[in-house]
Amino acid sequence: MTPRITLKLLFGAILATMLAVTAWASLTQPVWQWGGLTRGPDRAWTIATLCDAYAGFLTFYAWVCYRERAAGRVLWFVLIMLLGNIAMSAYALRALARLGPDEPLERLLARPAR
Repeated sequence: MTPRITLKLLFGAILATMLAVTAWASLTQPVWQWGGLTRGPDRAWTIATLCDAYAGFLTFYAWVCYRERAAGRVLWFVLIMLLGNIAMSAYALRALARLGPDEPLERLLARPAR
């Protein structure tokens, strides 16, 4: 399977999942009725929010997977899934630190020279 097809499948699955969970949560409880921190957790929107967070983690991980070698991919997957935005920020800061002072910011998105 080509990387392009893999990405299309990944992002298609994320889109379908997010549309389904948002529709389910909306039908279960209108978002304007969500109680937030004022009363007990609202199950449907809590699940939708978690799905949204992990969809974002997977989206970010697609970039990490493109940039890293096999061992790094496994390590960063575990860190991102366990620590979320903490690991994502650490990865982005690490990538920025490795960027040469004269390199354009566009190089941040590309694979590093090996």
